[in-house]
Amino acid sequence: MKFWSGTAFMKTAEAPLVARLLDEAGFDGITCSDHLIYPRELTSPYPSPTGKPMWSPETAWPDSWVLIGAMAAVTRRLRFTNAVYIAPARPLLEVAKQVATASVLSGGRVSLAAGIGWMREEYELLGQDFATRGRRLDEMIPALRALWRGGWVSWDGEYYQVPELMIEPHPEAPVPILCGGESEAALRRAARRCDGWVGAAYPWDEAVGYVTRLHALRREYGRDREPFEIMLALRETPSPDLFKRAEDIGITAVMCSPWAGAEDVLSGKHPERYRPHIERFATDIIAKTR
Repeated sequence: MKFWSGTAFMKTAEAPLVARLLDEAGFDGITCSDHLIYPRELTSPYPSPTGKPMWSPETAWPDSWVLIGAMAAVTRRLRFTNAVYIAPARPLLEVAKQVATASVLSGGRVSLAAGIGWMREEYELLGQDFATRGRRLDEMIPALRALWRGGWVSWDGEYYQVPELMIEPHPEAPVPILCGGESEAALRRAARRCDGWVGAAYPWDEAVGYVTRLHALRREYGRDREPFEIMLALRETPSPDLFKRAEDIGITAVMCSPWAGAEDVLSGKHPERYRPHIERFATDIIAKTR
């Protein structure tokens, strides 16, 4: 079982320091969330019972790839990914360049976890078509792999046309691509086209349902013998037994917040306040799970 943490709702400047603490404590990775803006007039419905985001307009969402570069510079073994990156809201070549650069700078410690998102306003501000975002992500996945090969590369698809060119630096090894999203289309995209799937936080029974469906889809596509990452968070009290049971059903990585609900973290100002919570989780959970 791999243990990941996240940067959501953290003070932006603290993330590299927290990443170093996680690295030292033996965590496997850290995720970055993605939002570009919060519009004054938000008309896009958020996928929740209320239809509204749970965060305020003032919440900081730093650029994923800038943040990953900063965290990679102060860590040695920690891996980085997204939960999730709205890739089709950006031009193909921009995504290819950002991820490749982060891969090279980190020594191959990044993966791309992509999703289609829900906020039409972001797509429109970036000049990308919201209606075709799913179909474009389906094409973007193989296009990125082609563009990351190095040397003279090109792509001729339905939505993306790239003439022969060089885009450097290119990753020294293939960058894993994971898919986020809970719809049937997203699960099928992950099972058919990707190296893994990134979910959200679920009660145990709901998590089992998603894992079971992914296994079934991978068998349908003839990919059930290939390595496949399943990463999610569990809305259960953390324990070695919980994570061993999760591993038994095919969950390969769990996202955890060792400082969840800690008053000193919520009210404090120095990044060192994270240390005791991270070290305690490493001792009480990680060491007893592996």
